[in-house]
Amino acid sequence: MRSWFLLGSVFLFLAVAFGAFGAHGLEKSLSLKAIETFKTGVTYQFYHGFGLLFIGLLGHMNEGLLKKAGAFFVVGILLFSFNCYLYALTQEKAFAMIVPLGGVSFLCGWGTLIFAFLKKDSTK
Repeated sequence: MRSWFLLGSVFLFLAVAFGAFGAHGLEKSLSLKAIETFKTGVTYQFYHGFGLLFIGLLGHMNEGLLKKAGAFFVVGILLFSFNCYLYALTQEKAFAMIVPLGGVSFLCGWGTLIFAFLKKDSTK
């Protein structure tokens, strides 16, 4: 479970760095819409970085399902947040088309966590 703490911490560190870069380094060079897209990427990276820390805190509750949920969050961050950044910076539509796949990955991660909790409760 230590790896979830490490991954969560790395993604949270990067979210702070990207957020600062977006707020201070891009405000004069991007449109308001592009800045909002960039901020959306940062916001979702924060949520799911904390989600990874949460998975680490759950320990060995239902380790197989937790690993799947964590993997979905990592893939979601890469596909959603990082493509928001790339789209905001380049306006290349190909990046925008990948973003929904990251959103689906986030939903799969949360759904997997729900299932892990339900499965845990049903074993009592």
